[in-house]
Amino acid sequence: MSVAFDVLAGKLGGLSPRVGIVLGSGLGSLVGEMKDAQRIPYQDLPGFPVSAVSGHAGEVVTGSLDGVPVLMLSGRVHFYEKGDAGAMRLPIEVLRQLGIETLILTNSAGSLRDDMPPGSVMQISDHINYSGMNPLIGEESDRRFVGMTSAYDPSLADRMRKAAEKLGIPLSQGVYMWFSGPSFETPAEIRMARILGADAVGMSTVPEVIIARMLGLRVAAASVITNYGAGMTGGELSHEETKNMAPLGGARLAAILKEMIAGEREQ
Repeated sequence: MSVAFDVLAGKLGGLSPRVGIVLGSGLGSLVGEMKDAQRIPYQDLPGFPVSAVSGHAGEVVTGSLDGVPVLMLSGRVHFYEKGDAGAMRLPIEVLRQLGIETLILTNSAGSLRDDMPPGSVMQISDHINYSGMNPLIGEESDRRFVGMTSAYDPSLADRMRKAAEKLGIPLSQGVYMWFSGPSFETPAEIRMARILGADAVGMSTVPEVIIARMLGLRVAAASVITNYGAGMTGGELSHEETKNMAPLGGARLAAILKEMIAGEREQ
């Protein structure tokens, strides 16, 4: 067990969360919905990576959401920050040690579909690891050979869809392609991604899915669509646009996740 585990375990105060959520851009409002929330900065947790990306808080939040104990990672470290695909391994390992069984991952992404405009929410049904990087490179045990056929848990996906339907919020499904970043994709790369079967592109999440599956966690994931891919509208892409647009779809995804998690009481 790590020192970070000891610190977090001491903060839970009897809570036994089974659900963990990694909050991407635009999902900060979900933290405000937490009851009896405790915030622990990543800086206070030895070994936790601290992101320098604007829009990522960098803190663990514990508490309950609609009566369900939840642990949130508000902010993540990306591969492009230091070239480490396994940057989020320790935080996810600590979540597993704390008893988390389900990990819900969120991100902001660029749409490759005309029918999925900025402000939309896309449930990730599968991914393409275009970066070629893998967080398990260097792992010496046979745990590195992780099956990814059902990386995104079908039963969790079904619950997310039913939550969206109940709320009347449109929820697309699609394939997420991971580019390393930090530069945005070129129009040619976007055309390639569409040919290869991607519906959205982004710079995160895939390494976390691989780590979570190695640890035996059930995974669900969704993207907040903040822009169209390069070359689809003629305009230039920017991180500022991502931050400005993320709250629009973020509010929709936050409502879906809250409804989905409320169903944990019935599980």
